[in-house]
Amino acid sequence: MAQMRGQGSYGIGAQSPFGGQNEAETKDSSPLDAIRAQTSKIEDLMDTLSEPLKPYLPAIGRFLIVVTFIEDAIRIVTQWSDQLLYLHDYRHIPNGLTHIFLMVNVIAMAICSTLVIMRKYPEYAVGGLIGVVITQALGYGLIFDLNFFLRNLSVMGGLLMVLSDSWVRKTKAFAGLPQIEEKDRKMYFQLAGRVLLIFLFVGFVFSGEWSFGRIAVSLVGLVACVMVVVGFKAKFSAILLVVILSIFNILVNNFWTLHEHHPHKDFAKYDFFQILSIVGGLLLLVNSGPGQFSIDEKKKVY
Repeated sequence: MAQMRGQGSYGIGAQSPFGGQNEAETKDSSPLDAIRAQTSKIEDLMDTLSEPLKPYLPAIGRFLIVVTFIEDAIRIVTQWSDQLLYLHDYRHIPNGLTHIFLMVNVIAMAICSTLVIMRKYPEYAVGGLIGVVITQALGYGLIFDLNFFLRNLSVMGGLLMVLSDSWVRKTKAFAGLPQIEEKDRKMYFQLAGRVLLIFLFVGFVFSGEWSFGRIAVSLVGLVACVMVVVGFKAKFSAILLVVILSIFNILVNNFWTLHEHHPHKDFAKYDFFQILSIVGGLLLLVNSGPGQFSIDEKKKVY
């Protein structure tokens, strides 16, 4: 404050006597500041409308992130014979290992999802669910499927957001050992989570047939994804992606309207819950913000 008063007393930041704009005014009129001013008005309106939900937003986000794992565990149990048949006949996994593989996945998804919802042992819970994603990709032979790969990167981004959201400033450290403060780890994981979350939309852009509506949605979504990654108006961009993905999910993945033996019912159901998980990660981003590695935070410093 003293420095600011000193600048004002020496005429720094005041109108130029020659009628031109000074450096501060030129900076304030930059395109980024113009966008920031407009989106700030929308954010203020959204904050007002969502005020009753704010205390519950982290819990909703965590639940949505793990809902795909809960659905997957239920699907394996209810389709146990089909799962065993596929792993044995198509993946050529021996019978004993197929049982162990499915049981370990179901138990891990059930326990780790519960821990995420309850905010207990987040490191182990998130690590377990990421392990499930990797082992299922290998076990079901989908690791080289680009669409599957991008979607699961987004799911892992949501899990990283859970991890960063659970960390607070470290209250104790072990003597003699170099420690990274919880706030620092949160910073890095927020950045990684932001980057990974947008891969679902990248997969959406490069899959399916093109139409005017799809092009329009893709362009708006890609701009929002870039803003999320660089952390410029990240909350506004995350809300925009939540709206786009939610509308897309309801209109395209409406598995509840398909009859039981429809060939696309299982995929639509799987896709629906995966998108819900990514929406949950975006909601955590809305709640916690983009972190220190972002344009929004750098703007506060400078």
